[in-house]
Amino acid sequence: MKKNSFQDYLPFIVLAIVAIIGIFIPTLPNFADSGKYNTSDIAWILVASSLVFLMTPGLSFFYGGMVNRKNVISTMMQSFIATGLISVVWVVVGFSLAFGKSINGIIGDPTTFFMFKNVGSGAPWSLAPTIPLLLFALFQMKFAIITPALVVGAVAERIRFTSYVLFMVMFSLLVYAPIAHWTWHPDGILFKLGVLDFAGGTVVHISAGCAALAGALVLKRRKDHIEKKELQPANIPFVLLGTGLLWFGWFGFNAGSALGANALAATAFATTNTATAAAGLTWVFFDVVRGRKPSALGFCIGAVVGLVAITPATGYVAIPQSIFIGFIAAIISNMAVHWKSKTSIDDTLDVFPCHGLGGIVGMLLTGIFATKTINEAGNNGWFYGNFELFRNQVLGLLLVVSYSFVMSIAIFKIINLIHPLRVSEDEEALGLDATQHNEHYHPAMMSVNDNGTLREEELIHS
Repeated sequence: MKKNSFQDYLPFIVLAIVAIIGIFIPTLPNFADSGKYNTSDIAWILVASSLVFLMTPGLSFFYGGMVNRKNVISTMMQSFIATGLISVVWVVVGFSLAFGKSINGIIGDPTTFFMFKNVGSGAPWSLAPTIPLLLFALFQMKFAIITPALVVGAVAERIRFTSYVLFMVMFSLLVYAPIAHWTWHPDGILFKLGVLDFAGGTVVHISAGCAALAGALVLKRRKDHIEKKELQPANIPFVLLGTGLLWFGWFGFNAGSALGANALAATAFATTNTATAAAGLTWVFFDVVRGRKPSALGFCIGAVVGLVAITPATGYVAIPQSIFIGFIAAIISNMAVHWKSKTSIDDTLDVFPCHGLGGIVGMLLTGIFATKTINEAGNNGWFYGNFELFRNQVLGLLLVVSYSFVMSIAIFKIINLIHPLRVSEDEEALGLDATQHNEHYHPAMMSVNDNGTLREEELIHS
């Protein structure tokens, strides 16, 4: 057994300090004037919050099924740990930074809701007046959880678990919270500019996609990638399961962002499903056009791209236009994945081509197809004669792309000074399941007999 260093004790010490501080936070009564609440809205947002939470386990299966067999558990764990880690960070200070009293439209005052102080007793959020502030905070927590978990896919199979945990915390506080404040706080700089992002095109997908690209560049290439080894996905049924959970959970992600049980939620539900279906089909059919066979993996990746692309637009565009959004996003991401495979960029699971570019396409098309006919609180896009919205969308995404990419590179480099980001070559060769978690994934595998029939074998770990 290796001797522990101070770095090994530090996460436990920090959590212990937070737990002790929690004892001394005063307990206040719930918000008194609750007569303005709508019980139907409360019920729907409770369900939507649960659906969004389900997306992170779904993401774990989606990513875990695509990596090498010796890294399945580690990849799933790196995503899944966000459910615990970011939940605590959000309560302590994350919600305050994102939605606290605005400091010049840049960031929230960290003392506003420190340790969820005043959340239960506070008045409803101004843009969600029919549900308790606590419920709004919990709904937003689920977005904060999945965003850093998305970055895992770009740095999978080579990043140390402890280093990635530290990245999640720093990303959540220094990248996610500011961008959420800019975009969704009424005093945020992008909100005031008129940028439209219904459910997280900039806040979630562009920020995570650019951070993923930064991580891939800082951590550099895996040995298998340098040697151009073609590694087969460990478990495609995992990918199918993960896609199903993501698709199901995304209804809460997008339709829940209407913040009420209303017609806008129904529209967002419909556009989400339609764009996703169109993108999944487009990816498969486009593969066939390019001489490939239709694959389960292709449909799953295309569907996720559709989910990403429709996210910023879902409550602002009509259902027919959502087909076009899914169609175009799938083609662009498919081509980007193919181009990336010919470069030295080792984004393990194509997070930037799918989430980064998918979010960018969605934000731009929101600026084109948004219409006040669907959402009076929104704006008309370029397609309806208002170029100003498209211009604002471009300015908004340029700011988010630049900030997320530069800040994420800085975070990765700072962490590397504190604690090595990459595992050793020997650890990479053995696999992160064994070296980071002392666990192993041993499903049965199929092989071909001499007579051409299939036989099932048990994979034995050496």
